[in-house]
Amino acid sequence: MADLVKELISGVVDSVLKEILKKTTGRVTTKRTRRKTRSAATTTAAPKTTTAKRKPARKQVSKRRSAAGRSRQRRN
Repeated sequence: MADLVKELISGVVDSVLKEILKKTTGRVTTKRTRRKTRSAATTTAAPKTTTAKRKPARKQVSKRRSAAGRSRQRRN
């Protein structure tokens, strides 16, 4: 009886370990890449000839912390 239980447990443990350590066979593409490829494939319109100039990024400005923000930081 003990052998039967031991055999059953070892079989389950082996199968679980095999499942965990199994290498992934094929990488599944993410939704993002799928969306990119699909939109490129289905679009029949000609590509734009002139692209609009992008505005340069705004310079980062440090923001003064409010009195409530300072007290909140002090409490934590």
